[in-house]
Amino acid sequence: MLLERIKERAKQFDLSLSDVAEKTGISPNTVYSWRVKTPRSDKLKQVAELLHTTTDYLNGLTDDPSLPSEDSFSLDDDKPVMYHGYTVPDKYLDMIRGLMDADIKEGKADKHE
Repeated sequence: MLLERIKERAKQFDLSLSDVAEKTGISPNTVYSWRVKTPRSDKLKQVAELLHTTTDYLNGLTDDPSLPSEDSFSLDDDKPVMYHGYTVPDKYLDMIRGLMDADIKEGKADKHE
């Protein structure tokens, strides 16, 4: 599946597997070996970046080839959340998490894969 997804995505950019190998600095034999071998994560990440997609898509973990929006963020991260240049207090984030948990429990939340 991996190599098929790489081929499919490369085709959208008018690239062959050889082009993908050349542009990422990965040997063509290595790329073709992914038909039966698991690639190193750093190599797969290079290919995903070239093809403007995620490693999850290439690995078949999702059917959505698009990159995450730069405007989105995860409340699960430990990074501070900002609003108009101000740090959102943890108590507000806890409120949002509580509201989302309720929506998830009731089946009202939309999940982004």
